[in-house]
Amino acid sequence: MMARWAGHAAAWLSLGAVHAQPIPAQTAAAIEAPSAEARIEALLARMTLEEKAGQLNLISNEPLNDPGAIRRGEVGAVINFSNAWLAAEADGAARASRLGIPLLVGLDIVHGYRTIFPLPLALAASFDASLVRRAAAAMARESFAAGINWTFAPMADVARDLRWGRVVEGLGEDPWLTGRLTAAQVEGFRDGGLASTLKHFAGYGAVLGGRDYDATYVAPTELHDLHLPPFRAGIRAGADSVMTALTALNGVPTTADAGLMTGILRRQLGFTGLVVADWQAVASLVKHGVARDGAEATRKAITAGVDMDMTSGLYVRHLPDEVRAGRIPEAAVDAAVRRVLRLKFGLGLFERPLIDPAGAESRLLLPETRRIAREAARASLVLLQNREDVLPIDPSRVRRIALVGPFADAAWDQVGPHEGNGQPHDAVTILTGLRERAAASGVEVVFSEGCPRVCTDRAGFAAAVEAARGADLVVAVMGEPRDRSGEGSSTATLNWPGLQHDLLAAVADTGKPVALVVFGGRPTELGAAPAQAHAMLMAWIPGTEGGPAIAETLFGDVSPSGKLPVSWPRTVGQMPLTYDALPGGRPHIPNSRWTMGYADASPLPLFPFGHGLSYTRFAYGEPEVLTPRVGVGDRYEAVLEVRAPVTNIGPRPGRAVAQLYLGQPVATRSRPKRLLKGAVLLDLASGETGTATFRIPARELGYHEPDGTLVVEAGEYRVGVGGDSAGPRMVSFTVETGWRGPPGGDQAQR
Repeated sequence: MMARWAGHAAAWLSLGAVHAQPIPAQTAAAIEAPSAEARIEALLARMTLEEKAGQLNLISNEPLNDPGAIRRGEVGAVINFSNAWLAAEADGAARASRLGIPLLVGLDIVHGYRTIFPLPLALAASFDASLVRRAAAAMARESFAAGINWTFAPMADVARDLRWGRVVEGLGEDPWLTGRLTAAQVEGFRDGGLASTLKHFAGYGAVLGGRDYDATYVAPTELHDLHLPPFRAGIRAGADSVMTALTALNGVPTTADAGLMTGILRRQLGFTGLVVADWQAVASLVKHGVARDGAEATRKAITAGVDMDMTSGLYVRHLPDEVRAGRIPEAAVDAAVRRVLRLKFGLGLFERPLIDPAGAESRLLLPETRRIAREAARASLVLLQNREDVLPIDPSRVRRIALVGPFADAAWDQVGPHEGNGQPHDAVTILTGLRERAAASGVEVVFSEGCPRVCTDRAGFAAAVEAARGADLVVAVMGEPRDRSGEGSSTATLNWPGLQHDLLAAVADTGKPVALVVFGGRPTELGAAPAQAHAMLMAWIPGTEGGPAIAETLFGDVSPSGKLPVSWPRTVGQMPLTYDALPGGRPHIPNSRWTMGYADASPLPLFPFGHGLSYTRFAYGEPEVLTPRVGVGDRYEAVLEVRAPVTNIGPRPGRAVAQLYLGQPVATRSRPKRLLKGAVLLDLASGETGTATFRIPARELGYHEPDGTLVVEAGEYRVGVGGDSAGPRMVSFTVETGWRGPPGGDQAQR
């Protein structure tokens, strides 16, 4: 970690940076500044037990807080001191304490601080790691300007059930894509000056029934194959901290699970940074029924490997007495304090001057930050269908647009949940963006909301229908409000609230073409909408610059290129629904009763994982395996290399997202027919052919045994390249020699 933050830490690595005369080598060595580790040990030696516990105590900005606790050295980190004035006041109090140790100032920078970007699930639709990294860096720069130095992001949980409100914080249902974009966020936050936190370790995305905070039951093989790979990717990218999950995994709350937090996280995955409990997670051990009181909860959490307690106050209250009584080794407390101090030294906090709040506002909402936010919003948009090429809007045919729907001018909903310090008045709504873009082409926009965001009556339907009758095109913006997404927002249904489907039917009955802009954090049940709307564009919750991004896309200034990072269900009864399900002994055959499926609905998604149309079309050629002898040893290739031609056969330039899927038809263990293992973005002119080239480490071909052993079997495999998960062109290749790798190992061995 220290090397990663060398740029921030350079100031304290040398005393006397400017000298009038050269200093002889022996003299320079004698006065060389102590290393960070030496300074950590010196601080540790001076600390009382109460001050050590203080470094492991994270508090929130709450009215009942003791204002003197920070100055007494009883606080090591804070959350929700969410503007520059609050952050400066808190950090100033810490620097005035006896030891003068600065604070970690944390906040959930999920999709921005003041300039709000699309939610992570929407960003994942770009399949673009470079863009995700740049977006995270831009978010971090704004946060850094406001005195924040630590973010509780990215969420590396794999989202397997759309009923779970927190799917919007993650990066989709696939472990490879989630891992790649998790790493990009870690790198981007670091680029912008923030320490990152991988959350929630582990298996949180498997909560029963999609209910936030419910139990999780995950087979060990599934844990290693599905839930751990994104954390491994984030750790390799240099994540600074890891947060425990609020849930019990297979009956053991993660915050008290030494096998998970120490055995797997530290020993197998090699994580050396700070482990922080989620909000009140240490105190929740009592509610989970594994601790009688706060003292026992403290003992279980610290001995499991949890370094910092978030907001319960139990560490600062109980650790000193527990150590003095011999129930907690002081060495365990010291190890946790070292990890806190390493992060603070690594960030350069000891030498960094106290933030000047007066200058913070001028570094927010900068044009460059908004430009990246608009680019990200454009890249997140997914064109679900486009019958009769209704989109892009042709000003020679469309002179008047009727804009209807409760989310066309909903700035607060557009900012979304987990908004940092985002403000609705900063957001450019879809109405504003569309009016401005339409005016540039001489197109009139008539706005009639139809119903408010709760849409519980039809009072405005008549005006919306009248606007539709007088228009050449209806743009309907419908879906879910912000409060149906995010933490604590799990739902038993995936319906649009209120009477929105009735409103859509009413405007569609005018016979005018309808372009439906689907608004919300996640896919929802669309019902009759695909039949009623000629075109459907998934807009997600697009953030500050969402309005212009959507308008530019509707008018064809850019061609949509987003791909679904989750499977889109027909009905909530299909949940959980993912593309990588096992084949089963009786795979689904349409209209066949005795195969896997439902009696009343198709088990297949409405739109598959990876789906997304463009204003042009792409043809994928047969993939070519360039390394036919994959295996181990001098005569074999340790990397699978595949290439495939991709041709833009449509009339416009566009971006193809070539996706590589891997399968193993026969294995010791039943395996999914397809697993995403690569994605290549190609910007192609009309008629142009590009080559998508993939290099897949051979270890990515394997699966894990319950103890984490990696197994790559010899035999036939299949690989395909296409535009989504439903039908890539597959070819065979052979792994010549199988091998096994130890738990946590990067490379498999014979």
